Amino acid sequence: MKWLPILTLLCFQFLSAQTLEKVSSTPLQADHLMGVDHFGNTYFTKDAVLHKKGPDGNYQYTNFQLGEITSVDIINPLKIIVFYKDVNTVVLLDNRLSEIELVNFNTIPDFLNVAAATNAGNNRLWIFNMDTQQLELFNYRTNTNTALSQPFAGTLLHQVSDFNYCYTLTNKKLRLFNPYGSMLSEIPSEDFEKLLFSNDKLIGLKKNTLHLRSKDVFYLLNIPSPENPIKDLVLRGDLVYIYDGNTVHKFSLTIPKK
Repeated sequence: MKWLPILTLLCFQFLSAQTLEKVSSTPLQADHLMGVDHFGNTYFTKDAVLHKKGPDGNYQYTNFQLGEITSVDIINPLKIIVFYKDVNTVVLLDNRLSEIELVNFNTIPDFLNVAAATNAGNNRLWIFNMDTQQLELFNYRTNTNTALSQPFAGTLLHQVSDFNYCYTLTNKKLRLFNPYGSMLSEIPSEDFEKLLFSNDKLIGLKKNTLHLRSKDVFYLLNIPSPENPIKDLVLRGDLVYIYDGNTVHKFSLTIPKK
């Protein structure tokens, strides 16, 4: 038994010594890095304008009446979800950043006060209803919503999802839901400020450090030669993009062994 504390310490040190491998660095002048799709196109905002630059070409979307962009979901690059929290509105864009549809939650028959909105597929959005403190699925074709979760306490800090799962991060808990309304897991929030989710990988940001989830445990990811504080983060498959306000640093993700 006397070896157990030593073995535990060595195991922890090994798992927390995983290091991101630097791939490239690209200068970028932007307010925020919003995403990078599977084709290598970069999405960012500058002066309330959404930009897309990359192999597909250079495009812009502007709607100054809606104000500042809160989030951009590009899990489906053919149907991009742009959320404007201040005006309670979502805009759907195509791959050229042309407007497909505008969803104003203030004007639908059953008013929704939305804190976050991400793509759930099949004409649906994962939304967090601030009035009921519930995660819901909203169909923007029929203007109907389905309550998924029981109301839960805490302030929503971040929401990330794909078509099958949705993570909600509050100041108290990190929860995982499926589209049938089942809460698959609930763990302490670990003081995370933001989440990254792609291809079943989950990373949490805390005080300028990254932590990768393996089962229900988060392990520290070392960032080689960090120069400036992390401003924005993107996870796309096995690639992590870190924006420091001047440069996008691209890293390859190494998964800790189980």
